[in-house]
Amino acid sequence: MNRCIFSLAVALTLALGGRATAELGLGDAAPKLEVKEFVKGDPVKEFEKGKVYVVEFWATWCGPCRQTIPHVTELQKKHKDVVFIGVSVWERDPSKVVPFVKEMGDKMDYRVAVDSVPEGKMGDEGKMAQNWMTAAGQDGIPAAFIVNGEGKVAWIGHPSEMDKPLADIVAGKYDIAKMKAELQRFKAATPELEKFAKLAKGGDADKTTEAATRLVEGACKDTWQGLNFVAWAIVEKPGDKPNPKLMQVALQAAKRADELTESKDPSVADTLAKAYFETGDTAKALETQERAMKLAVGTALEKDEDMKARLEQYRKAAKK
Repeated sequence: MNRCIFSLAVALTLALGGRATAELGLGDAAPKLEVKEFVKGDPVKEFEKGKVYVVEFWATWCGPCRQTIPHVTELQKKHKDVVFIGVSVWERDPSKVVPFVKEMGDKMDYRVAVDSVPEGKMGDEGKMAQNWMTAAGQDGIPAAFIVNGEGKVAWIGHPSEMDKPLADIVAGKYDIAKMKAELQRFKAATPELEKFAKLAKGGDADKTTEAATRLVEGACKDTWQGLNFVAWAIVEKPGDKPNPKLMQVALQAAKRADELTESKDPSVADTLAKAYFETGDTAKALETQERAMKLAVGTALEKDEDMKARLEQYRKAAKK
């Protein structure tokens, strides 16, 4: 799955859930912590007012979870006052949890608990799985929930996308209502974005340009996720002879996305740099990609080899 499609999938599940009937979303009171036991770290019985919590869901059989866990550990080290709790859910063999945690060692350096599954029930029928994951419409792991100091769900999504919202929540700069409204706009535009993704791969530059312009100036005008999606779908694989008009629309979308994120999102900066490069502005591409790499420090994108490769590509091009 490329970054463009991944970002769309992540944003669609944030707070609004993967299903239209999701019962748990942004601003709702966090469900109770109902786990069988804590297998690492001091037990947490309830959310204390004034404290920020991260509840991360994973499983021993989940490859992506194993890859994401070290990043969650880095976030715990960065935010020492935040209580991180990794909850094992949907387990096929619960006996593997403790050995897995021991094997991970310092790579999984935060509290770890096991879901409370009623006798004779399946892993997806555990109390945490039902009251958190199912209630929020989350169909995949890893997944994380941030609970703010008021005991409300402030953010839901993939742990690799958690850096900025967590920092904003800790700093008291996070607006739940604003985020929810933005995600609702993005979700409303999703059917058009899905159609656009297929169209962008078709090779018809005129139709793609028309559709992109319609999205950039309409449904996605005020949602950076949608704008970034449109821009990246165009510039990711532009072909040997990029269509000038289409690339300009991508640049317009990327600039607007960068503006909406206050030039602080590494993935958006990465997209904007690529758009500059494909429109012939190598100097701006290099400058913007360097910014993207600085913004990526301390996030899951810091080790992104594709971003590093693009930086080197722009540096070489700038020397010519």
